[in-house]
Amino acid sequence: MSCFPCFSSDAKKASKKIDIQKERVPVAYNRDNNGYTKQSDEGVARSPPETHKNKKPSSETANKKEAGNGNIAAQTFTFRELATATKNFRQECLLGEGGFGRVYKGLLENTGQLVAVKQLDRNGLQGNREFLVEVLMLSLLHHQNLVNLIGYCADGDQRLLVYEFMALGSLDDHLLDLAPHQKSLEWYTRMRIASGAARGLEYLHEKANPPVIYRDLKSSNILLDEDYNPKLSDFGLAKLGPVGDKVHVSSRVMGTYGYCAPEYARTGMLTLKSDVYSFGVVLLEIITGRRAIDTTRPTEEQNLVTWAQFFFKDPNRYPEMVDPLLKGEYPVKFLNQAVGIAAMCLQEEATVRPLITDVVTALEILCTGPSSSSGAHSASPSPVEEKITAEEIQRLDEESAEERQRAVAEAIEWSSHSRDEKRLSLGVRGSL
Repeated sequence: MSCFPCFSSDAKKASKKIDIQKERVPVAYNRDNNGYTKQSDEGVARSPPETHKNKKPSSETANKKEAGNGNIAAQTFTFRELATATKNFRQECLLGEGGFGRVYKGLLENTGQLVAVKQLDRNGLQGNREFLVEVLMLSLLHHQNLVNLIGYCADGDQRLLVYEFMALGSLDDHLLDLAPHQKSLEWYTRMRIASGAARGLEYLHEKANPPVIYRDLKSSNILLDEDYNPKLSDFGLAKLGPVGDKVHVSSRVMGTYGYCAPEYARTGMLTLKSDVYSFGVVLLEIITGRRAIDTTRPTEEQNLVTWAQFFFKDPNRYPEMVDPLLKGEYPVKFLNQAVGIAAMCLQEEATVRPLITDVVTALEILCTGPSSSSGAHSASPSPVEEKITAEEIQRLDEESAEERQRAVAEAIEWSSHSRDEKRLSLGVRGSL
């Protein structure tokens, strides 16, 4: 890959930056009444000033990464440094593996920082292009629901990425095929994870300019910190979205079977709504505790979306879809709304699916439940709460059901109306 000199084996160590001046890269923007304005605070798409390897970057520095003159100043590591951090990539440090390579837990010798080191398989699915894309994306885009890239290694033919360490692993570790002793996620924790993942996707679609299509949203790519806060990871397949009058970008079909939008799988035409479909699959996994594709189940239940279609039209059957590990501990009305959101995201026609901004708005209402510090246990009721009878709970739930549904509908309608007004305003100014 001679077009990327920093990836060649004879690259000079003095060169610490990847030259991206000829690359079209995303920059984060905020939208105001006058159109787009660049962000200047947290969440801005910036890359950090270079820091000395022996000095641990402060949290303020990590959150304010400068992108100057089209260059990325991501921290670079030698292969020896990362081998030391992972105890020479011992099995005891292995966190997981996939088509792109293996991920190890590491401890940086100079800073004492815990990290996750992804060693790409030289014969695997992710090549130099995907490696470069991931370095670009995660160096320029920063949000609380995107995993933080600390640095990378490109020594010779070695390709390694260094991320912040996510203590609880991936969402599917806590959702699918749990060990007998492992406790399942409670309802409100599941909804908060779904909401956080949607906010990360919203940042890519609405704040990055040009927008970024994630293209590989799935439960194994949603990582959880010690407080069950979700962060999207693995941006090797991410692609810059359409700009101007274009409504889609053409691409070779990639991603994970069971999560890909049907129109993308058929035609290779990729849109922001392709990500919305993938989010609908993940939300369905969160509700049901089932895999998107599970060949161990009966034939009619192997494809999660196909199986769920039989239930979508009858709200009375929604409880049959719920993960049995929840043991009935969920608010029925919130379940109805969560399934409704998933069904909208999984519409066959891409144009009918909601924007991810509308999904975020709707999910925020479903997260207004009791907080849980551990994320895996329901909060213990107070003495006052214990006095409330089941009949009173049912009565209160019925009284507020209509109000909740109206709130969701109004939130989505308000968001759509606000967006239409903004587009009209921009169109009027453009004609003047």
